[in-house]
Amino acid sequence: MSTETDTKVVATKRENFGKGFARRLRASGQIPAVIYGHGTEPMHVALPGHQMSLLIRRANAVLKLDVEGTHQLTLVKDVQRDPVTQIIEHIDLLVVKKGEKIEVDVPITVVGEPFPGTIANLDAVSILLQVEATHIPQGIEVDVEGLEEGAHITAADLKLPKGSVLVAAPETLIVAVSVPASTLAASEEIEAADEAVAEEQAEAQAE
Repeated sequence: MSTETDTKVVATKRENFGKGFARRLRASGQIPAVIYGHGTEPMHVALPGHQMSLLIRRANAVLKLDVEGTHQLTLVKDVQRDPVTQIIEHIDLLVVKKGEKIEVDVPITVVGEPFPGTIANLDAVSILLQVEATHIPQGIEVDVEGLEEGAHITAADLKLPKGSVLVAAPETLIVAVSVPASTLAASEEIEAADEAVAEEQAEAQAE
């Protein structure tokens, strides 16, 4: 599933910089950001904090910015957070054009249940695709229903959304189905116990 944004965000140019100013900006409910790309000079702006915290929950959010009357289409390229509080400290926005092809990491989710007694290990949480800037897939689902131990799903096996092109190596491992180590250990213990019982019975019969 892909989405074309109609979300408008009003941004304000900023001339002041530094950690102190950034703290005051965040305290006032705004987030410092920079807009760059397409050969333009980087533009430093302030974004509405609450609105942005909601919008960036979606991967690869595309925003229609209104910067003091100038409209620009941008992709949320990077979000820096405080490692402890997880407060958004800064956002990088990449200028994009409608119809333009760009490369983005699209999230991967696993659906379905593998064969009983096995687990599906997600080896890659996202995959690099080339897509149209205003039609970025929200995610790709990988169906593991009924897959048995030893089954592998690679990037080449993914069902890509219409208009998407795989950029990552086709052999990239996405999902591997295996038996949990704890289950294997328990199985080995049972086998060892069965063998010990069999040996005791054999010895008893021999006597």
